[in-house]
Amino acid sequence: MADDEIDYNIVFPDAGTSERYWQGTKEPVVILLGWAGCKDKHLSKYSSIYNEQGCVTIRYTAPLKTVFISESFGYKELSSTALKLLEILYDYEVENSPIFFHIFSNGGFMLYRYIVELLHNDKQFSSLRVIGAVVDSAPGSGNVRGALRALTATLGPKISPLLRYLLLALFAVTVFLLRVVLYPLTKYIHKNHYDAVQERPPTWPNFYLYSGADQVIRHRDIELFMETLKLKGVPVDSYDFVTTAHVSHFREFPEQYTLKCRDFLVACMKDSDGTEMKKRYRVQNQ
Repeated sequence: MADDEIDYNIVFPDAGTSERYWQGTKEPVVILLGWAGCKDKHLSKYSSIYNEQGCVTIRYTAPLKTVFISESFGYKELSSTALKLLEILYDYEVENSPIFFHIFSNGGFMLYRYIVELLHNDKQFSSLRVIGAVVDSAPGSGNVRGALRALTATLGPKISPLLRYLLLALFAVTVFLLRVVLYPLTKYIHKNHYDAVQERPPTWPNFYLYSGADQVIRHRDIELFMETLKLKGVPVDSYDFVTTAHVSHFREFPEQYTLKCRDFLVACMKDSDGTEMKKRYRVQNQ
């Protein structure tokens, strides 16, 4: 379904499926934030993981120009998008349901950053009950090479070679100057998504799915990010698929991926204050 201002899709489960899985409790609302260039037909395959489990799902992918241009240049265009996405919960009267996120790559994580900020700062959303988030292949920090690989994949093979090289060159120079060379001077004006969420992270449980073989997002960026969140008391779990490419874990290991996402959601629903996740974290680090 399309809104007048942002293009999203929402799917409601049938009552029988919802009752079978959630037995009288409110079914979760899962918000899926796609990677840059993600087509809805691809994102819908992930939403089916949750639809088949009796969840409401909302799918949204930010436009390419917003991810690769506006945010790279320091314009907070996704901030208003984050507000509209949270308002959808009220439009469909599901604001009292448990909220769960599934985020893909930096394209989804950039938008998630503003959602987290709204949930921290805006009294309008103080009653929303977020129970957890799955983060797939994110976040990355200051990786110009990875950003170029992501843009190359997004542009696809149909664009002319000359135009591709020109766009990549312009993007590389701009990002290097703004997000690497000048970032120590500009970060107080506009923090990047990695630093912003790391500085004031979400309080709900997080499950990071990543791979040491990812050529777009460095696995050490994700691991460092997780360690920072753990030090701040955020419940964090993770799984390294080891050999899979960027945002390819589900394609390579569909059954394993599906099971991990569903198990994590069920754990978050059973213990939405994060106590069980914190117990697991303490055991892992004793």
